[in-house]
Amino acid sequence: MNHQHGGADDRLAVDSLNGQMRAAKTSVATRLRYVRHHHPEGPFTLATLAERAGVSKRALTSAESADGTNLTIETLVKVAHSLGMQRWAYFLDEEVFTQVNTELEIVKEVRRRGAQSVALRTASPSSPSAAPLSELSELVTGILLSAQAASDTLKGLPSPPGGPPP
Repeated sequence: MNHQHGGADDRLAVDSLNGQMRAAKTSVATRLRYVRHHHPEGPFTLATLAERAGVSKRALTSAESADGTNLTIETLVKVAHSLGMQRWAYFLDEEVFTQVNTELEIVKEVRRRGAQSVALRTASPSSPSAAPLSELSELVTGILLSAQAASDTLKGLPSPPGGPPP
């Protein structure tokens, strides 16, 4: 009887593991598709991203399918690196996914406002904690909003006599 009970437990464990693998593959597929379409330098086609990352288009196509084949960590790391992301956990960790997307939105906004180059990479292989990243994000967002408000205020002021417009 114990043998049969162990068999049922083994099947439940395998089913649970299979469910976790499906969830991870779906997460990777969703996040890969998201970053391809929303990256500040994108959107990227699968072919363009594959070439940029030095991986096959077939690997990326498979990774974006919900039932994707066994995607290697090497491929994920190459894709993340090719997009300027040091934290490849972006593809699996919800907190990192959110943090990196916030950083990418800041980069988009700064570029939209005329900056030629922005890098939000860490200087060391260890990733910074969430608190400083959140604080940096809030600081940069505040600076951008203040700059926009100042610009809007200056546009509403009358030009000084004989001087250039504000």
